[in-house]
Amino acid sequence: QVQLVESGGGLVQAGGSLRLSCAASGRTFSMYDVAWFRQAAGKEREFVAAIKWSGTTYYADSVKGRFTISRVNAKNTWYLQMNELKPEDTAVYYCAAGRTYQTDYRDVSNWDYWGQGTQVTVSS
Repeated sequence: QVQLVESGGGLVQAGGSLRLSCAASGRTFSMYDVAWFRQAAGKEREFVAAIKWSGTTYYADSVKGRFTISRVNAKNTWYLQMNELKPEDTAVYYCAAGRTYQTDYRDVSNWDYWGQGTQVTVSS
């Protein structure tokens, strides 16, 4: 059974930092694309960042320059380092994995595996 488990969420003040982790089990994801999405209350789930199996990274414009996605394949784990957090970053953050070749990585429907989500709350 494939399982993705996020950790590292919590409450942080605006301007602060958090690092989210996604620990995967049941399958080795070194040759998969992995990503982070978020969903704010009352909003649709939106793309945040992705890192392809090749190492190429992609970011939503809203987080570019503030967030960094990385992965450690030997640990079957990937991360989202979030700096300069803003209240509008408040959301449930989800990690994802899949094979998005020739598909739109920004579309939630193109990802195969999802974690349960972890809450990030940024206070003003």
